[in-house]
Amino acid sequence: MLHIDIHSFSYKKGGIPKDESGNGGGFTFDCRGILNPGRVEEYKIQTGNDIGVQEYLETKTEMPQFLELVKNLVSINIDNYLGRGFENLQINFGCTGGQHRSVYSAIKIAHFIEKKYGDQVEVSLHHDEQHQLNHK
Repeated sequence: MLHIDIHSFSYKKGGIPKDESGNGGGFTFDCRGILNPGRVEEYKIQTGNDIGVQEYLETKTEMPQFLELVKNLVSINIDNYLGRGFENLQINFGCTGGQHRSVYSAIKIAHFIEKKYGDQVEVSLHHDEQHQLNHK
């Protein structure tokens, strides 16, 4: 069983999450090149798990194109890792505060992987700055 750990994190606070599996890391995607919804007053206290922030990212930024590229990249490794019997893969998404863009990206990629690979993988989602959103 391939276990996939997905993290959202803050470059300013905790930095890139350590890979506890012993593999020495995996993918780390920098979301800071995407327009920040945190600069819009109504979204400041929300997270990437909130509908308003999600709609902003989907309609006013390059996030949809960014995530399509991420899906293609991670799928190459997941397919390969499944074929070779690997047990761990880590995927990290960072932004300035670990609140909006990285949270959104981590959630969307977790859903994509769960839908595409089903019970071939086990996905754990960790929001390093938004502990209330953690699951599994």
